[in-house]
Amino acid sequence: MIQARMEAEGIVEKPDVVGAVFGQTEGLLGEELDLRDLQKGGRIGRIEVDVQSKKGRSEGLILIPSSLDQVETSILAAALETIDRVGPCKATIKVEKVEDVRVTKRNKIIERARALLASMVEDSKTSGSDLLDEVRQSVQVSEIVSFGSERLPAGPNIADSDAIIIVEGRQDVLTLLRSGIKNAIAVEGTNVPKTVQELSKERALTAFVDGDRGGDLILKELLQVAEVDFIARAPRGKEVEELTQKQIMKALRNKIPADQYVEMYGLSGQLYKPESEFPEARPAGAPPGRAERGSEPRPEPRPEPRGEPREFREVAPAPLTPTTKVLNPKLEKYREMLLQLGGSSTARLLDEGDGVVTEVPVRDLVETLKTAKQTRAVVFDGIITQRILDIAAEMNMHSVVGTKMGTITKQPTGVVVWTRSDLAP
Repeated sequence: MIQARMEAEGIVEKPDVVGAVFGQTEGLLGEELDLRDLQKGGRIGRIEVDVQSKKGRSEGLILIPSSLDQVETSILAAALETIDRVGPCKATIKVEKVEDVRVTKRNKIIERARALLASMVEDSKTSGSDLLDEVRQSVQVSEIVSFGSERLPAGPNIADSDAIIIVEGRQDVLTLLRSGIKNAIAVEGTNVPKTVQELSKERALTAFVDGDRGGDLILKELLQVAEVDFIARAPRGKEVEELTQKQIMKALRNKIPADQYVEMYGLSGQLYKPESEFPEARPAGAPPGRAERGSEPRPEPRPEPRGEPREFREVAPAPLTPTTKVLNPKLEKYREMLLQLGGSSTARLLDEGDGVVTEVPVRDLVETLKTAKQTRAVVFDGIITQRILDIAAEMNMHSVVGTKMGTITKQPTGVVVWTRSDLAP
């Protein structure tokens, strides 16, 4: 394709330009390159001319398609520049470029072929995984059963499992099925069904709720109407159905006993009490709260907290025995801090000199301790758990002070533990 630019000092039209091309090149290049003969033989295509006139001058673009070889086409293009008149006007023609259209088409073919091949490869990659996911999802959906009189969505093992997981909706049950957990059942809203309440009396019940306000509401009702043994939460701001398998397993591994959760988040009085735990007869004149505190289930965990600090009193710099009435200044400071934090669910992180480094909510204590390198002691209004003691040992802390001890299976030897009862004057 020969592309040339024409400029004329006057107004000319397309027939004038075509006539000038044929007329002024005739006999110039010999019989072999005569334009008329070449066009009759199909070696030269139809000459295209686009002319525009403005202010008494004309400009235009000339396109001549050619099937000649490169040498002959170049000669023909050079011959166009010898044209000096178009119609009655002086004119100049300048060849801008001689383009091999086949190369251009070939490049377009290559680019389009690349795009088509990339699309084919992408489709072939996803088709196999999509097929597997589709089959797996159909199997998981078929595994969902309707349980109880309310026909609640549940996993296939819900009838036989000794432990069950309570989630919010059907999609949460599906998400747990994808992770291989088949003993989940959905409450389908904040109104906890009777089926779940009855199951909680016979099975070990773990409440696995979303990390938003809806999860808080469902959890509060579950604690009031069912015997919840453990509580697991999705990360703050996320729902159970959005979690990956790794996040689900981590959340379930980090579940905490319901009574500890109630103590840590100030939900006292909302924990469900079955009728069997309330004594039928109370001593005359004794208020109901005292009768409950004097019931048999409460004193059972107390020997364990008292036994653990006794191990540390042998190595503590200032021994404190149950008969001690006067505390050393350090323990007196811890006692005052614990009294100040009472009922606030707050923790204070202390440095080597027992100065306050920072103050955080108890719910953020675990994550804060992991990054608090200057912390050497912690005083908080909450239950001392195994996880807190493990982190304290890793951070080389010397003291942990809390309201009471939780279930501790392994006591770090380098960390001294004090509870409210130990610091009582």
